[in-house]
Order: sequence, then C-alpha cells, then structure tokens
Amino acid sequence: MNFSEFKNCLLTISEIIYFDHNEYLREKTSNPFRLKEMIDIAENLLVNTKSEDEKYFLMGTLGNLYRIYGEPQKAINILSECIIIACDQNDSNREIVSLIRLGEAIKFNGNPMEALEIFNDVLDKCKANNNLLYVDFAMQHRGKCLLELGEIAEAEKCFKETLKLREFKGDVSLIKSTRQALNFIKK
Repeated sequence: MNFSEFKNCLLTISEIIYFDHNEYLREKTSNPFRLKEMIDIAENLLVNTKSEDEKYFLMGTLGNLYRIYGEPQKAINILSECIIIACDQNDSNREIVSLIRLGEAIKFNGNPMEALEIFNDVLDKCKANNNLLYVDFAMQHRGKCLLELGEIAEAEKCFKETLKLREFKGDVSLIKSTRQALNFIKK
C-alpha cells in the first residue's frame, strides 16, 4: 500500500472506533486486528518515506493509533518526536496538533493531571498565536481531563464552550462528539 492509499484507508477508521462510555468517552476500537493492520502499514510506510511531510503525518497518525490500540507509551514517544519536528520547522500549527495528541496519549497513560497542563499550554499557545483552528480540540480534551479528575462543573463549561466554537465551524461530526460529552455528564 502506498501513502495515498493509506490516507484513503484512514477515511474508514471511524468504522472501528467508538467512545467508551465506561471510560470517560475514551476512544477504543471494536476491531483490534484491523487497527493493528493499520499500524503495521503506517510503520512500514514510515520506514520507507523520504518526505518530511509524509513522515510527520505518519508519525502523528501512528501516535493516535497506538493510543487507541492500548499502547500509550509508544504513542507518547512518537508524538514527542512530532513536537520536535514541528518546533524545528517553526510550525505552530503542527506543534499545537502534536501537543493535543500528546496530551491525549499522556491521559491514556494514566496521567490526566499532566495532560490537563498540556491542554492549558495549548490554549495559551492558541491565544498567543491568534490561532482559532484548534481551540475547540484543546478545550474538548481539557474537558475530558477535567471529567476524569472529577471536576464535573468545569468539564461541562469546557464542553459548552467547545460546542459554541464547533457550531460556529459547522462540522457536524465534531458537534456530535461534543454533544455526546455533554450528554455523558448529564447521566
């Protein structure tokens, strides 16, 4: 499989990913075998790519896949490398995206307090760079950390703010995700 085919294949990944209501809406897979296949393909492509953009994309994707597959330490390691690449390229968007992914991996690794600090840092970076593209993602993940830490009222504030931002963006799947988080709190 080449890089383009892999990216197209990723479009179907949502078919095997769900939000686990028993674990604070953490992403899980209904098909670990297929997810592992995707990881193997991405790892193979990463070893063979010479393109820096493809390398960054594959590393970020692997970070997410490792986390969902239940290997958060692998996710942390590769996402930390993504942050180095982003900083070397002086690319604040890539740095912010990588930090959000890293925060999630750290949370999955049992450190929601450390993850919360990362999401707060991301929100500060977004404000400092006047970057509104990723505020809703950072806010949503911040809310999930707060939820895991038992800070229900603060989590709800984050989700409500996220919902406003996502309704403005108009992305139906993101709006659905945030509404799911708000409904989870009400249960």
